[in-house]
Amino acid sequence: MRTKGISYDTGFLRDGAYSRKRLDPETVERELRIIRDELHCTAVRIMGGDADRIELAAGYAADLGLEVWFSPYPLELTGEEMLRLFADCAGRAERLRRRGAEVVFVAGAELSLMNPGFLPGDTTDERVALLARPEAVREHIGAVSGKVNAFLRTAVAAVREHFEGPVTYAAVPLERVDWTPFDVVSLDLYRSAETADRFADGVRDLTAQGKPVAITEFGSATYRGAGDRGALGLEIVEYGPDGPVRLNGSHQRDEPGQARYLRELLAAFDAGGIDAAFVFTFALYDFVHRPDGDPRADLDLASYGIVKVYEDRPGSRFPGLPWDPKEAFTAVGEYFRTH
Repeated sequence: MRTKGISYDTGFLRDGAYSRKRLDPETVERELRIIRDELHCTAVRIMGGDADRIELAAGYAADLGLEVWFSPYPLELTGEEMLRLFADCAGRAERLRRRGAEVVFVAGAELSLMNPGFLPGDTTDERVALLARPEAVREHIGAVSGKVNAFLRTAVAAVREHFEGPVTYAAVPLERVDWTPFDVVSLDLYRSAETADRFADGVRDLTAQGKPVAITEFGSATYRGAGDRGALGLEIVEYGPDGPVRLNGSHQRDEPGQARYLRELLAAFDAGGIDAAFVFTFALYDFVHRPDGDPRADLDLASYGIVKVYEDRPGSRFPGLPWDPKEAFTAVGEYFRTH
């Protein structure tokens, strides 16, 4: 792979609330330096719902010599709200590009699932639930593809008014995106038990379209069996008004399983000719690790992060930072260092 990447969460924004409550500039710079030096990444996908936060982290990443995938991630927004966010972020990304940084603009992600108007359902949870019903997906796939592609044509035109670098979109397969307006084909792609036997062939098929292919999101949660669920690993979480609260039952920590899943998919992407891959994700700050007490309170088991975040103390590996690496951290760093 030309581009060895990981996603970096600046805070998903829903109803005015951030999933990452604080974004301290010193912490951001240190984490991005670790991403470069310890994980041996050459690129980082800066994700979030707030343009100021994305720009802050993107600036540090660029200063460290990382390729920046500038990735606004709208949640439960209208089409007009998304277009305003994209135009704002595109201008900021262009300023960064003109400073000399390598920048790719990602015009949203999984829009049909994360925002209303494309699939049935008033909430993200209702729309994502359709994925567990293949007959429902088949029923709506034609309509959702038409709606997504119509919106993306408008979105790309709005982005290109402000940004002169390469543009892509982080799609899910059901959207059947027309890649004509884009410079890079990008998919959020997870292997699950249902797709394992044809996953490698599917990866190879992606590269037959004549444009560079990026996997903008892939990974596994940290409990036993999470890899078999692929993108649906968060289904074990119970939520309250302010975010994740507890797990829905007893689950066993499986850091080796998470690490193995990432190694296997990275190898599949290399073998399939993928140009860029972004591990999901460095850290999910609202899925905290609580090793003592009720096992259902240890939200890190459901986290796709390759570090486990503490809510009340610093970690031991990197003094002053509130997390410790998981086995997946070591696995990703070793793979990127040697390939």
